Amino acid sequence: MLQPLIDHFESYLPLEEREKELLEGRVTERRIKRRQFLLQPSFPCKHYTFVVEGCFKMYGVDNKGNQHNILFAAENNWIADIGSFHSGKPSKLFIEAIEPSLILQIERQDLYFLYLNIPKLDRIFKVIIENKYVELQNRVLQNFGSTAQERYQAFLEQYPTLAMRLPNTQIASYLGITPEYLSEIRSDRK
Repeated sequence: MLQPLIDHFESYLPLEEREKELLEGRVTERRIKRRQFLLQPSFPCKHYTFVVEGCFKMYGVDNKGNQHNILFAAENNWIADIGSFHSGKPSKLFIEAIEPSLILQIERQDLYFLYLNIPKLDRIFKVIIENKYVELQNRVLQNFGSTAQERYQAFLEQYPTLAMRLPNTQIASYLGITPEYLSEIRSDRK
């Protein structure tokens, strides 16, 4: 089941057979049920998670109990609370399965081992994290400088396959609007 991860890495740089073999002993496969958590507040994030099948959301909850989706991860994407993962400190975020999923996970000590023994993985993860940082930076700019319609259009560009997979409530939480207003935006686009 490691092949999707190898294909993902090789979309950046080719791996040698020895490097693929090193990966095998450091990656754990898991099946996750819908609404199962990979992370909850007060616990440290212990894994970088690669999504083979399914979809996840990362979110926080405000003082009023409202959920605020920060990002989504579907097939061939990564999800982790990077700050908690590297510091070992408790997270303030949730990572929850939106769909039944198949994932591959790498623990921190295994990732560091792989960085030392497969130096190109260090570079690959640097690019992955830089790309995620740019996505989040653009999202912050959109939140204070764009209309809801423009934010929805940006969502469609960033997550083209998720618009039909996610319920309005999840997308609306990500956009910072009500599900009813999202329905209006969607009907105006037709």
